Amino acid sequence: MIEADFLTRTRTSYDAIAVEYDELARDEMDRKPLDRAMAGAFADLVRGRGPVADVGCGTGNLTRFLHERGVEVFGVDLSPGMLALAGKTLPGVRFVEGSMLELPVPDESVAGLAAWYSTIHIPDELLPQALAEFHRVLAPGGYALLAFQVGDEPLHLTDALGHPIDLLFHRRRAEQMARLLRAAGLPTHARLEREPEDERAPQAFLLARKEFTD
Repeated sequence: MIEADFLTRTRTSYDAIAVEYDELARDEMDRKPLDRAMAGAFADLVRGRGPVADVGCGTGNLTRFLHERGVEVFGVDLSPGMLALAGKTLPGVRFVEGSMLELPVPDESVAGLAAWYSTIHIPDELLPQALAEFHRVLAPGGYALLAFQVGDEPLHLTDALGHPIDLLFHRRRAEQMARLLRAAGLPTHARLEREPEDERAPQAFLLARKEFTD
């Protein structure tokens, strides 16, 4: 099955590179002011409104950023290796193993949801399912922040940070993601696109909001 195969590949790959990834990415937000601005705006919007899910949290870099700004955040990730490192860095924050295709989060229970470079591993045919999960767990008026690489062709990596891996990075256009978000009931509230810095491709950031219902 497509779902089972890609989940296994993603989990195994990130388990393999967890330690090196953590060392490489730990200060990433400090080095990227535009990324930090979008994440900071998200923090300002969700702070004090309830719990916030960092979906695909990895070793907890964005989780830490939000936590330091007073956000009641918890992390969800496929990789036990990544979660173990996140828990050591942020012992007071809850981290849960799970998939964004079936989030271990109750309906309408979070004020915000961040998918910071985590939808990039979801195949096109399963992306609407992931966005439907985002909509399900967000409270009405809640915000979703997505970050992803911009492009039309996926990147397949079989080696990274000295380890064999099998990861497919799906690059997508901001307009494409905005359409999918709107179809899922999450219209875009703000967006930012920037050129590559130390990356291979341009980067996009979309802030969406779940509509209120009558």
